Amino acid sequence: MPKHGYFLDLSNRIADAVHERIKNVVGTFNANDIVYMGADGTPTKMIDDISEKVILEILEKEGRPFRILSEECGEKIIGDLPKYTIIVDPIDGTYNASFGIPFYSISLAITTNGPQDVCFGYVKNLATGDVFYAEKGKGAFLNTERIQISSKVEINRFCISAYGYRPHIEETATLLKNVRRVRVLGSVALELCYVAAGKFDAFVDVRGSLRLTDVAAGKLIVEEAGGKVTDGSGAPLKLEDNILNKVYMVASNDHAHETILKLSKGDSA
Repeated sequence: MPKHGYFLDLSNRIADAVHERIKNVVGTFNANDIVYMGADGTPTKMIDDISEKVILEILEKEGRPFRILSEECGEKIIGDLPKYTIIVDPIDGTYNASFGIPFYSISLAITTNGPQDVCFGYVKNLATGDVFYAEKGKGAFLNTERIQISSKVEINRFCISAYGYRPHIEETATLLKNVRRVRVLGSVALELCYVAAGKFDAFVDVRGSLRLTDVAAGKLIVEEAGGKVTDGSGAPLKLEDNILNKVYMVASNDHAHETILKLSKGDSA
């Protein structure tokens, strides 16, 4: 059985190769071109396709059997009887990458027992080089430094990331009125890592459009940093073993989680 140091090394090699292959495409006219409809039912852009092909090339050459769940190709099996499933978002923040906005990432989560039991999560900001990762039971890290959630308690001091686009904006309006700052940066995986690192105090998505590939790695990183991740009712977030299941997510430093859930439904605090 490979050690988790192997998974960090493999993830770094994949991320480095993706960065090298896409760096001359980022911010170009053709980066946002639709090349086909992805397995998740959303358009795959040229930059997504390039990244996924790099990832598959490396994993096919790795000499180990893997099951891959990716936003673009869906499920792919490499080798015989794979023990490990790698949940991949080749580019999280495609719009940002396509237009040269420096906040986009690659997200990799590894599990042996389905997405409810991710043992290793990895997210890299491909624009800045920052690496967030976590091993189950061993804490969460930004580059080489251990990270933890913020200590803020009062909701009116919170800085949050909140997604509630039409027709769901009314569901977040009450929440937005009760926090100090709101930032929506365009890469869910990275924004979850910002909660883990105490840069944000919470992340809320009431669209019901998040998928396994968006959140599998970030969820573990938040939890290993001491945070809490639930669905919109406050129950443990259930991730299905496919890329089509959509979820509603609230991730926080756990100091005002119940208040966030209440406010995000439009109720008063």
